[in-house]
Amino acid sequence: MFETLHIATGQLRRLLADVSRRAQVLRRRFRELGSNEAEVRGLRLLREWLSPEQLAQYDAHNYFDVRGCHSGKRYRIRHGTQTNIYELDHAGRAQVGWCFVPRDCRVAGDVILAQKIALETDERGALVVAKQFPPKGHQQVPS
Repeated sequence: MFETLHIATGQLRRLLADVSRRAQVLRRRFRELGSNEAEVRGLRLLREWLSPEQLAQYDAHNYFDVRGCHSGKRYRIRHGTQTNIYELDHAGRAQVGWCFVPRDCRVAGDVILAQKIALETDERGALVVAKQFPPKGHQQVPS
């Protein structure tokens, strides 16, 4: 009896977690529809460039991880247009924040995509122009 109850409870928890993830995706898509056309196109383009793992991470947490092409370091890019990149240590803790953005004003999807491409294809060049900031409040960035 108790074993059956324990199994059913575990199945219910998994179901609720799945429904919660799907609701987050739907909320994000609803916000996109209420946004202006440039924001919608920017987010659509970003999503097309993310790997399946990055897309799942972005849908679940509003961030995704990339590997620097030169150092192999892991960076977490959060949704936003500035002060949204964190260099992570082996335990997933933010060590330093990085801020670099395109010269022209862009919507978040375009900025995030530019940051992803820069770190994955020219990490050194991106960090040369980037400004460092302390990762206050983001010392322990969840994986």
